[in-house]
Amino acid sequence: MERLLDFRRRCGHLKRTMPDTTRLSPSEVKQLALPGPLSLDCGETLETVRIAYETWGELNADKSNAILVCHALTGDQFAGSDNVVTGRPAWWPRMIGPGKPIDTDRFHVIATNVLGGCMGTTGPASPGPDGKPWGTRFPVITIGDMVRAQRAFIEALGIDSLFSVMGGSMGGMQALEWAVQAPEKVFTAVPIATAARHSAQNIAFYEVGRQAIMADPDWCDGLYLAEGRRPARGLAIARMAAHITYVSESALKRKFDRGLQDREKASFSFDADFQVESYLRYQGHSFVDRFDANSYLYVTRAMDYFDMAARYNGRLAEAFKGTPVRFCLFSFTSDWHYPPEASREITRALAAAGAEVSHLEIESDKGHDAFLLDEPVYEKALAGFLTANAELRGI
Repeated sequence: MERLLDFRRRCGHLKRTMPDTTRLSPSEVKQLALPGPLSLDCGETLETVRIAYETWGELNADKSNAILVCHALTGDQFAGSDNVVTGRPAWWPRMIGPGKPIDTDRFHVIATNVLGGCMGTTGPASPGPDGKPWGTRFPVITIGDMVRAQRAFIEALGIDSLFSVMGGSMGGMQALEWAVQAPEKVFTAVPIATAARHSAQNIAFYEVGRQAIMADPDWCDGLYLAEGRRPARGLAIARMAAHITYVSESALKRKFDRGLQDREKASFSFDADFQVESYLRYQGHSFVDRFDANSYLYVTRAMDYFDMAARYNGRLAEAFKGTPVRFCLFSFTSDWHYPPEASREITRALAAAGAEVSHLEIESDKGHDAFLLDEPVYEKALAGFLTANAELRGI
């Protein structure tokens, strides 16, 4: 029981000490203000939008070597370098850098924090028109809105088209959305461990997380920043629930099985007796020091609304009809969050639409998070796809 109380105390401490991402300065993150207002799918308009971003590698003379890396739900723009706000390491260091699959000696790599995020891009933690944090006054957004913001950002950088758009999980949804919204602006797309629609099971898991946040008395109907409070316990529980979907049963068995945590026998209490319980509690309380609870609500809701086929009377192939984009999809055999069948469905639709597409299903027991981990076959295949298409384009 003491450890359970300690978990609650740590969450209470973190709500006071976590970095305040509502007032990020230009010295902390790179930001660019979009030149005009942004219309949203919900019918509202954001008059002012700032996009936080990072870049690696040099843009070539004809601006043909730009790659946009799109992050997953809890990611950010710091894909290839340490996060200057939280101090956390890059989330895709295996992929981005000189001589790596996304070779910064050849490509100019860009990563943005999504609309609705909390690492410098306009979102619910940002100041609203009255100077106070938006909170739940922020309009509900979609994956389509995120991509429209990215398109305006890329255009503001003076880049007419992208060599590639890629990402895993929610980042893969953005890659697919780019290919549908602006196929003439994308040469290649690499959707990884993703789906063309959010399943009922995934909506259910995210709803549990949202309800945990909103049930926290420190949520204050979403206006907690103005009250000087943070729903740390609710956000930690939301992270714990979601994290279960990112790992496979075999990975949990290999790492923890039914091993006890720092003891030889059960305590017969609600303490973290099992190693897997301690692991999840750590994942929860370490998350709240780097993420905004309202951003979690908004971004998970955007994923719930994602359904590409719904816009075309249920016919996914119609979304890609006549596309010039060259696709390479990756999935992982033990991923039950976005299982391989979801990528096969996209691949079949692309083939039916006459698109050039390949799909590699990677044998892995690491679950959904495999796209972030050491998977040599996956890394080699991605490098090969990018190299072959770069040579085709003369990069």
